[in-house]
Amino acid sequence: MPQSPTTDATDNRTSTGSNASDYLIRHTTLRQLQLLEAIVRLGSFTRAAEELFLTQPTVSMQIKKLSEAIGAPLFRHVGRTIEPTDAGREVHLACRDILNTLSNLEIKLADLKGLKRGRLRLGVLTTAKYVAPEILGAFCRVYPGIDVSLKVTNREQILERLMGHDDDLYVMGQPRETNAQVQTIPFAPNPLVMVASVDHPLASQRSIPLRALTEENFILRESGSGIRDAVLAQFAANGLMPRVRMQLGSNEAIKRAIVGGLGIAALSLHSLTLESAGGRLALLDVDGFPIMRRWHLVYSRGRELSLVARTFLDFAIDYEPEIRARLAEAEANFAQIRERLIAQSG
Repeated sequence: MPQSPTTDATDNRTSTGSNASDYLIRHTTLRQLQLLEAIVRLGSFTRAAEELFLTQPTVSMQIKKLSEAIGAPLFRHVGRTIEPTDAGREVHLACRDILNTLSNLEIKLADLKGLKRGRLRLGVLTTAKYVAPEILGAFCRVYPGIDVSLKVTNREQILERLMGHDDDLYVMGQPRETNAQVQTIPFAPNPLVMVASVDHPLASQRSIPLRALTEENFILRESGSGIRDAVLAQFAANGLMPRVRMQLGSNEAIKRAIVGGLGIAALSLHSLTLESAGGRLALLDVDGFPIMRRWHLVYSRGRELSLVARTFLDFAIDYEPEIRARLAEAEANFAQIRERLIAQSG
């Protein structure tokens, strides 16, 4: 009896489109596609393993299986880094479409269930970590069935996550540029105030001219910080330049430096509400301060907001009076500290 021709995996992969797609459906998994997407986005097998709570050997094994199913290597080493091959880039584009389609399906199914269940993923700029959890906590008290996640990171990574549609909404500061692909909605005040230690000579003075600050040692946030840009712009608008002593990468580090007598700095009032009850920091009464800024909720126009995300967006906007009340209380407490210092100095 004649034998039918044999075919191998490679033949199946290179036959008709229907057969090829059937082969990939049988021999690839959504988890493998998720892993490939994470590796390309993060540029590392190790970081992808950490994000998805897997071991690196598991990630390597799954990518090897995916590569065998595709019939071509998906990554190559370039020095100490890895990058996708041409085949890897094609698979990455396809898996992004697949994962986004599944995400949109999840959104539509969650919408059908209403707000009894659902998921909300927030990406939060590091300096917004003082305001976002408060709003998120209030939201979860009203909607306890919602599963929430909060990713706090720097501006560069927030923008990467925004372009990658990794989260539903993002909490950021003042936008530096307009982008037709991104929707930006202001929702809460973010005043920047000048801060010194309580034993600093300027802490017991009123109506300090901005020029007087040029004689002080200044502590600035790192390059790229929105606070840094706003403060330098305020000085430049008055033809002045602060005397920068050091640059630090976090508000907590700056507060410690101020307490240590290393200088003065401008900070978001949100980062000082806990200290306003009476501590080692004081707000300076400086002409031109506070600099009034606002927090913004940001999302990609190319991704449909879920019912949960739309509800949180409206909730955050409506929550503004609570935030303003909290800031007003902090300002009043700091004003009492200033009056006490003025009385002591007199």
